Amino acid sequence: MKKTWLITGCSSGFGYYLACAVAERGDQLIATARNTATLQSLVDQFPDRVRVCELDVTQPEMIQRAVSLADEAFGGLDVLVNNAGYGLFGALEEAVAEEYRPMFEVNVFGLIEMTRAALPLMRRRRGGRIVNLSSGAGIAGSAGSGYYNASKFAVEGMSEALNQEVAPLGLRVIIVEPGPFRTDFLGRSMTVAKQQMAIYEQTAGERRLYRESNDGRQAGDPAKAIAVMLNAIDSDEPPLHLPLGPRAHAIADCKLASFRQDIDQWRHLSIATDFD
Repeated sequence: MKKTWLITGCSSGFGYYLACAVAERGDQLIATARNTATLQSLVDQFPDRVRVCELDVTQPEMIQRAVSLADEAFGGLDVLVNNAGYGLFGALEEAVAEEYRPMFEVNVFGLIEMTRAALPLMRRRRGGRIVNLSSGAGIAGSAGSGYYNASKFAVEGMSEALNQEVAPLGLRVIIVEPGPFRTDFLGRSMTVAKQQMAIYEQTAGERRLYRESNDGRQAGDPAKAIAVMLNAIDSDEPPLHLPLGPRAHAIADCKLASFRQDIDQWRHLSIATDFD
């Protein structure tokens, strides 16, 4: 049966690739972007199954308009993909509130409000999927990515809790955790702290160099990532966590091993904390 999708951040990157794949396979789609002109070719190609809606996820009235359009145009909603977001590189001491707070408004609070608005519509049908785009940066922190790490860690924790809340209602949450893929994430979707402190050159500074040297050279093929995502979304038993690509898996393996080492090494002291 046809599914009805609502995808945020469709103007480029994973959002655009996923929107094209969804339309091409015959599903119905509410494609959203702050600049809807970027989606006109998709509407022209699939006028019967694609509707476009202007959406800034920090604006509640725009969120409600997009959700209402799914109901009005297609009678419901099966898959919500919270893809809109961007990154920030810089040491914690380098970045200022005017740089990092807007990122949290999009990556965290926008995602939350989008999900809250969609849930009443999604609860009318069983088998729905809420797909939240996290990152390898949502699995483990790294110098120079602390603010972006924090935003994606928030997405991970909220998604894990949400999955427990909606599973009895017939809905499932999937946290997609991509490694480096050849999108424009390191380009237009990445900001950098204006202040650069020499003391952090060997730590957070390396993340700035990574951006400059890897933009457009990432090993990951977005088309292959989208195929895996579709497979997971269509599955009767989708994963809660879906690392994508060898780098994301390496980050997860390293985090699990390090976490286990800390737990085991300090267990004999840290476990003895209950009242006698």
